[in-house]
Amino acid sequence: MDSSASSPGPRRRWSWGSALVGAATTAAAAAVVVCRPRDPSFELISISLSTFHYRPPASLDLGLTLTVHATNPNVVPVRYGASTVSILYAGAHLGTARLDAGEQPATSCRLLHLPARLDGVELAHHARDILADAARRHMELDAAVEIAGEAAVFRLWARRFSVRINSHITVDPVFLEVVEQDNRSQMQLYLT
Repeated sequence: MDSSASSPGPRRRWSWGSALVGAATTAAAAAVVVCRPRDPSFELISISLSTFHYRPPASLDLGLTLTVHATNPNVVPVRYGASTVSILYAGAHLGTARLDAGEQPATSCRLLHLPARLDGVELAHHARDILADAARRHMELDAAVEIAGEAAVFRLWARRFSVRINSHITVDPVFLEVVEQDNRSQMQLYLT
């Protein structure tokens, strides 16, 4: 009879070092799952007329304020740079809105008020279509913006990102009410 076949293998000793390494590995894996970056969301809540100036013979100055509900679903705060939102009508660049640089706390929502300016010349080029939309109280607009920033944890770890947001918005041009919208975002992370 072979005595080596029936004897148990070498006995492992308990090690605090191994336990700490195992716990740290488990915590890091859980943090990766919980902290994986998610796309922020932006929803246009309302549009209000802020300025309207007509200067004969054909100069029109039209300013709007866009109220946007912004959500940061991430467990870390984000800082972002200034951006310009392009507003399109029938594929033509109709105007812009300005998003100032800022910061949004982790897992939070806030209202942003974006000043917008519409191009009077482009409005004149599309006057017939815009008047027809106003008559049927149904106007379709597109908006596009790219927002760059970084997510940071206690200034020790930071991850740069860029979010591209494309929106298709249906508004009532008479009462400036948002009727429907479809927002799509795509996030890109950068290694630092």
